[in-house]
Amino acid sequence: MAHSRGGGRALDLDALAVGDRFRLFNFTQRDDYVVYLWVLRAMDRLRAVHRVRVDCEDVAAAMAELASVHDEVPTVDTSLRGRLDALAGDGIIHRLEDASRAGTLARYRNRQSVYQFSELGYRAFTAVEDVLAARVRDANLSRLVFSDILDDLKSLAAANRGGDEEQVYRRLSRLDGVMEDMVRRSARFHVTLGEIVTSTEASPELFLRYKNALLTHMTDFMAELDRYLPRLRGAVLEVEATGIGTMLARAADVDDRPFLSGGERMEDWKRRWEVLRAWFTAEPGAESGAAELRRATRTAVSGVIALLRQLTEVQRGGVNRASELRHLAEWICDTPDEDAAHALMSAAFNMGSARHLGGAHDDAEQISPRATWWDAPGVEVALTPFRTGRAAGPGIPQPVRADPRMRAGLRGLQVAAREAERQAARSLAASGAHGRVLDEAETRVLMALLTRALEARSVVSGRLKAATGSDDTVIVRLLPDPRGGSVRTAHGLLHLPGFTLEISARSGRARG
Repeated sequence: MAHSRGGGRALDLDALAVGDRFRLFNFTQRDDYVVYLWVLRAMDRLRAVHRVRVDCEDVAAAMAELASVHDEVPTVDTSLRGRLDALAGDGIIHRLEDASRAGTLARYRNRQSVYQFSELGYRAFTAVEDVLAARVRDANLSRLVFSDILDDLKSLAAANRGGDEEQVYRRLSRLDGVMEDMVRRSARFHVTLGEIVTSTEASPELFLRYKNALLTHMTDFMAELDRYLPRLRGAVLEVEATGIGTMLARAADVDDRPFLSGGERMEDWKRRWEVLRAWFTAEPGAESGAAELRRATRTAVSGVIALLRQLTEVQRGGVNRASELRHLAEWICDTPDEDAAHALMSAAFNMGSARHLGGAHDDAEQISPRATWWDAPGVEVALTPFRTGRAAGPGIPQPVRADPRMRAGLRGLQVAAREAERQAARSLAASGAHGRVLDEAETRVLMALLTRALEARSVVSGRLKAATGSDDTVIVRLLPDPRGGSVRTAHGLLHLPGFTLEISARSGRARG
């Protein structure tokens, strides 16, 4: 699938350009990074009221205003100018000389520096602010956006068909913004959901509290996507039928970005349309972006259900990592002395004494048994135990030799075993399970089907419903019955309290 608007161009930068742009984030690595952050926030506050170029006094006044609202604003001493110069050295702001600000001759003789954000510097600052402002609760999938995209595509086709250049530009711009927002939301949601699924110990109570809303949110999104995807694909093809080249040329003509030439604007709109098209249409043998999003969401739903089942079992059993650590702490407190406590801690956390590497000499008779390790000659030690502490392995595995005759024999045994299972299943479907003694093969088939049926049963209004287990030959149904039932096998009598068995073939029905 095509790259997003920023991702493709970021890959074209060389190492020198990447290093220069990474330098914009140097203020986050300094010891007093909080002070630098609030200095930039003060400059952003002034920028919001159209005060682009500011001096030290303006920044100090803005920080004082922020301090009246936020208690965590640090106090900046006389080194404010030095901090602004450091930010200018990193390229996040520009330092300019403005003699018009000098009110006296003495100030004129001194350096009158003013500062303003650089374009890339402001982007770096807003990126840091976005990271600091990110919250897990804000992540969501936008399911209502598909109707807006469909309306915009239909309006785009009508505008291009009617030759309305301005309307073509408006609709393409709106589609580009909506698609960028949808991609960003979906990526953020799945990243956040992945963190939740892989870090269950962090807040299982929070997850259990919102599990129903989370599953409903993802299910509704998939249903809306399935409903709109064929219509969106048809709308994209309808737009292209009106003349894709003419549409892009009209958008490029109305585009008023002064720093791009006509050809560059044309290429930019062509790339944006290709990204949008790749989301809702797919080439032969490929998958569209919307289909990939649907598959990822379906996988996420399965992961959430698996996590929910795990947490439910943990709560039902009352054993988790927190309870185990509490029990361990109680045991350590109840030990009779410190030596026993240290021994228990060492056993629990696998903390052992240092193990020195050693080995036998090739000719042990040449070394006196009374020689100390300091005086004895050294022996060679393999790199694996030296670096990792583990014993050296047997070496590189040898290639597996193909044996067609053995494979054919194993395949024949598998086919024979499967045919024996099918024969036993047919016997069960024909003769039933009651009123006779089941042989070994029939018992194995019946137990496997009973396991599937018992795993699939559910409780409704405090009562157990009927359950079904099946394979490719027969179907076993567990039907509620107050008298219960029993089945005789070669190993004894199998009781089924509260249930009776019904066994039928897939092609026909036969009661057992």
